[in-house]
Parts: sequence; C-alpha cells; structure tokens
Amino acid sequence: MKQFSADRIVQLRILGKSPVGAFFRLNEWIWNHLPESLKNLRPAHWYGHLLHTLVRRWDDRKQYFGTFFLRNRPQLELIRRLSYQTENTSTLRIAVFGCSNGAEVYSILATLRSSRPGLKVVLHAVDISKEVLDIAQKGAYSLTSPEFVGERIFQRLSAAEINEMFDRTADEVVVQPWIREGIIWHLGDVRDPELFKLLGPQDILVANNFLCHMSPHVAEVCLRGIARFVKHGGFLVVSGIDLDVRTKVATDLKWKPVTELLEESHDGDPSLRRTWPINYWGLEPLDKSRHNWIVRYAAAFQIGEMPISSSADSFVHDERVAD
Repeated sequence: MKQFSADRIVQLRILGKSPVGAFFRLNEWIWNHLPESLKNLRPAHWYGHLLHTLVRRWDDRKQYFGTFFLRNRPQLELIRRLSYQTENTSTLRIAVFGCSNGAEVYSILATLRSSRPGLKVVLHAVDISKEVLDIAQKGAYSLTSPEFVGERIFQRLSAAEINEMFDRTADEVVVQPWIREGIIWHLGDVRDPELFKLLGPQDILVANNFLCHMSPHVAEVCLRGIARFVKHGGFLVVSGIDLDVRTKVATDLKWKPVTELLEESHDGDPSLRRTWPINYWGLEPLDKSRHNWIVRYAAAFQIGEMPISSSADSFVHDERVAD
C-alpha cells in the first residue's frame, strides 16, 4: 500500500501538469535552510525518508560520468586494509566497474602504492562510455575544461597531493607513471556475460556510484551478476546504490558485511550525503536504530569465507609492519 500511494503521488496531474516538481523545489529550499540541529531530529528523518521515496519514484535516472580524486578517503583506507586480507598478497587483482574518468582508479592505486610499494597490483578498469574511458586511459586532465574533468575533480586534493600524484604543465596535469602502471582498460558493459571470461575472479571488486542511476530492478539484477567477479573469500566494495537494493541482495546472498570503518565510509563522501533526501542518489543518514543497520550501511562485503592463510592474526601483523 505504501508503494502504491507513493506511485499515485508522483503520477498526479493537475490540468495535465505534474505539481510534483514544484513540490520538490519547495522542499529542497526548505530542507537546505533547516538548521542541522533540526535535520537530526526523528521527525525530520521521517519526513526526509518520505521525500527520498518520492524522489526515487519520480526522478528520471541517467548515468553521470564525472567524479573526484580521493572522493571517499575512509573507503580508500578500507580498500588498503582489505588488500592485506587477500589470499595471495604478492599480486593483488582488483577490478573497478564504472571507472568513469579514471579518478577513482588512480586514487585507489595511489593509496595502495604509497603504503605498499612492493605489492604488485593488476587492476581492470571497465566503463561503458568510450569517450570517458579515453580520458581515463590518457590520465591527462585539463585544469580549465568543464567537460567531465573540470577543475572540480581536484577540489578534494591538497596542493601537496596534487604535486605527489601529477606532473603539471601550463593548463593540465598528468598522472605520474608510478600510479598508472598495472592498469588494463576495458570498454564494455558490466552486465555482459563475456566480461567474466575476460577478467576472471578478483580479490577486490569496486562498483561505486553507477548502480544508483539504474532503476531498482535493473540495479538488483546487475549487482547479483557482478558479485560473481569476486573470488571466494574476496571483497565487494559497492556504494552509490539504493540502500534497499544493496540490503536485499546482501541479505539474500548472505554476504558478510565489513564493519571496519563502516561509519566513516558511509559519511566519507559529501557528494552523496549532502544531496539526501532531494536527489535520488542521495545517501540517508546512518541510523543505528534499524535492526539491520550493519548490513544496510556497510559499503564492503566479503563474498564467501576468508581463506585460512588470510586470518585476522596475519592481517594484524601485516598492518603493524605496514604502519
């Protein structure tokens, strides 16, 4: 009944026009002007969830190809820690689906190689757009052009980080060679069954910020499909997705949520957190009163059991050596 009512609201027409757009614009203005102290109250959370439910039914979804360097620092740190828990620590196999302009790919590799320079990483980067994949593969970013890779993608980097990661010319920067090595770029659809034959099982699969732009049904089917790319005992990192979809699939398939840095990773991307509840891709505040809050808000999951050779004891030892 709740879903039916929401659908009736977003389909409402007055004189042939929908009043929903004006309703959302008004609510966006109100929400953006509310003090944070009021937004954190239970009634505001309830109303925010109602708004977000309506937005997800009403908004047309489309893929976006822009992203940021070091977009979610806690999640990058989590990926670094998970790299110690893989079965074969001499060579780490990672796939990044929906790699967009390459910012996430290079951020992951810079994070890993800064702390583990001796680790061999083979990274498969996949995207459906040839135009954006060409930009990613070149690793050269304009400091002036607004298309895909405008200056905003560097907004979360300090000047020191830019100097460490890039070589700079007059009006562009190029990712340094120590970050770029070991990447295999693929133009393709992650739903293509042939892709698994090409890539094989991965230690870590990262599938961020593209499933939210699919309808919930398509996103669920896609998520179930891409999970097969994770080898037994490996890890799936997936954020930027409808939480109802992720929770349902994780519960059905009995994925083990990674609790380390869970809260920090959930709140680590301001682009998602600050756009809730007005945008369909917005990320709701973490609510520990939910009975399933750990599964709902975890962005990383272990698929299958951890191999004996990658026990928690060895992980602790490796972390101590690395630090």
